[in-house]
Amino acid sequence: MRLIFLTHPGFLESQSMPRFATMLSEGMAAKGYKVEMVTARPIFYKFPFPKALRKWMGYIDQYLIFPFELRRKIKNADADTLYVLTDNALGPWVPLVANKAHVVHCHDFLAQQSALDKFPENKTGWTGRRYQAFIRRGYSKAQNFISVSKKTRDDLHKFIEHVPPVSEVVYNGLNQVFKVQDVGECRERLQKQTGVDLSNGYILHVGGNQWYKNRLGVIQIYDAWRKQNKQNIPLLMIGQMPSKRILEAYESSAYKKDIYLLTGIEDELIRVAYSGASVLLFPSIAEGFGWPIVEAMASGCPVITTSAAPMTEVADSAAYLVSVMPHNKLQQDCWAEEAANILNDVINLSTEERAAVIDKGLINANRFNKTAALGAIESIYLTIIKNFRAENKIL
Repeated sequence: MRLIFLTHPGFLESQSMPRFATMLSEGMAAKGYKVEMVTARPIFYKFPFPKALRKWMGYIDQYLIFPFELRRKIKNADADTLYVLTDNALGPWVPLVANKAHVVHCHDFLAQQSALDKFPENKTGWTGRRYQAFIRRGYSKAQNFISVSKKTRDDLHKFIEHVPPVSEVVYNGLNQVFKVQDVGECRERLQKQTGVDLSNGYILHVGGNQWYKNRLGVIQIYDAWRKQNKQNIPLLMIGQMPSKRILEAYESSAYKKDIYLLTGIEDELIRVAYSGASVLLFPSIAEGFGWPIVEAMASGCPVITTSAAPMTEVADSAAYLVSVMPHNKLQQDCWAEEAANILNDVINLSTEERAAVIDKGLINANRFNKTAALGAIESIYLTIIKNFRAENKIL
């Protein structure tokens, strides 16, 4: 079997998707398969157009020029070639390989749902709605899918309005080594790096500025918790440079001197941060999977997340749950206060209670094994190739 992985162009500067594609490519190459990663090259995109136009130049590279290159590659491929679209957002490329052995990896349908006004927190403009419809028309022509969660698979089936011949769920496997480390040593090391007094612990959030990560809600919960309690352990928010809205929430917080927006943190130090944290606060509005939940649990850190799928699917019964933050601002104060009560319970766990929570999290994290995930994906790939050869009567 030869595997051609179709991936997002590097010029889009995505992080998680290239990381996922690399995991697949390297994992399958290690199993002895011939692999190739293919994507659109920056041709028009690299010209010095104004920023507002560069996105459109990228679309020309992806959807007008790249198809010609891919068609040439398809002509020279044999029947044992499987075309792997590493993200459902690459849907416009599906028609190019729809009559070949193919599979689409599905991560989330949040942008698709936003385009249909499913999330009032994330309004989509006219061009965005047209673009998401273009993506949906593409992946709807596929026959084989692998989703990262049952929630993602359920969303897929709603969008394509049928159950395809192959539609499997394979949970993500941790692609870094997360382990329990000495709490005191981790706090001391992180304190040296950040200059923040972490001797009494800290509340941690890991995530970007995407609306669904709910960094604003994290600050609201922290503010409510500080109002309710005399404890003043800091909040560390690790991620990209905060957006204007997040900076405004930070500036308006009465406790901003204890809120630290940390950017440019290396992966190795993030692993340290997980192990040293008092708790991971992860109240996402929505997710496709929810990596930090598993990463924290594997690092021996208690987790508070949202009582909605797929967070509940990933966390199972090993996390503390808060309700989804309401969109109505008048209801958000009550939500933050309720979440703050749960946060306070976790922070004040006894030594024995905390140890039990950590053990439960470690057991849950073992479900997300990279070797097992790659093995399951390999099995699905082989089944798709076998089915394709049988349907086309290829010996």
